Amino acid sequence: MRRIAGIVLAVVLIGGVVAAVVAGRDNGDQGTATKTVRAVIGSEKAEFFADPKVVDALAAEGYTVETETSGSWAMEGLDLKGYDLAFPSSKAPSDALAEKYGVQQPLPWPFYSPLVVVAHRNAAEVLAANRLVTLDKNHGTLDMGAYLDAARDDRTWQQLKGAEKYGELTGTLYITSTDPVTSNSGALYLAAASYVDNDGRVVASDADVERTAPLLRKLVTVQGAQQSSSDGAFRDFISGAGNPLVLVYESQVAALLTQGQGVDDLTVLYPDTTTTSDHTVVPLTEEGREVGELLSSDPELRKLAVRHGFRPQGATGEFTSATTGHTDYLNQKLTGVRQAPVPTSAVLHEMARRARG
Repeated sequence: MRRIAGIVLAVVLIGGVVAAVVAGRDNGDQGTATKTVRAVIGSEKAEFFADPKVVDALAAEGYTVETETSGSWAMEGLDLKGYDLAFPSSKAPSDALAEKYGVQQPLPWPFYSPLVVVAHRNAAEVLAANRLVTLDKNHGTLDMGAYLDAARDDRTWQQLKGAEKYGELTGTLYITSTDPVTSNSGALYLAAASYVDNDGRVVASDADVERTAPLLRKLVTVQGAQQSSSDGAFRDFISGAGNPLVLVYESQVAALLTQGQGVDDLTVLYPDTTTTSDHTVVPLTEEGREVGELLSSDPELRKLAVRHGFRPQGATGEFTSATTGHTDYLNQKLTGVRQAPVPTSAVLHEMARRARG
């Protein structure tokens, strides 16, 4: 399988098992920081908080942030006593944590990122030839209805026109995702797929769960062992290992582009029905809320969030301006993309449990 060249990724912790990453410990100048804030975050934000420029921007406002990573859904099982904030990758686990710890709403919501599918070019062209994808340069739109029909039928790559030219395109056609029990991106994948399978209605009842469970189970079990972190799955993809289709956050792709790293043999597919990862802070102390608000409002921190691929809340122009040179890969305005509502935390948990069997 071809490789994506010229990309250097920092090794990030695997979500679900918390491991310490102290933001700024290797940055000797702590600036004016006077308060240390302890945070547990989704692993996809580890590089953001470890960025020396982010460390300096926070220090200029009087804070040093020490981070540990965890799968977003796994945070519910952690003892967060002694932490100042939790920062899952979407609103559903954040709301569940806020309820558990009696945190006052509204919660700070600094930035977001839609889920996309990264594909090797050969795979994308075969999908386009079989009307599962519409391509435009190095990005395209994935027809979720057509893909889910293929999944129901256990369609293989060998059954697709043109796949015989590529030896790496064999076996069952599927998208690699993370463990939906512990990982936000895996759970949101089920949310989007169930919305399409449920005739454009959010799964909200036991009957809805029962009706969509067979397809969701098929989407998950075909993958075998799943990783608990989107970082690990993305890292495998760019190294040329594993499946040719992988569900990731748009921010992971955009970060590479905005930081000037070369990309080869990559196509970014935006599902026509997808879910957005709303990175939402759960403040556990007043200092935690202050940091959450800074991430939302401070111009320098917003600019740095874009540099790491995130879309800041409330100002689409910031992301559009920063990614102007990368429209071959990115659908800046999310044209043709419908956002599926996300079920409640309780429903998502049940969907994930049944999908995993």
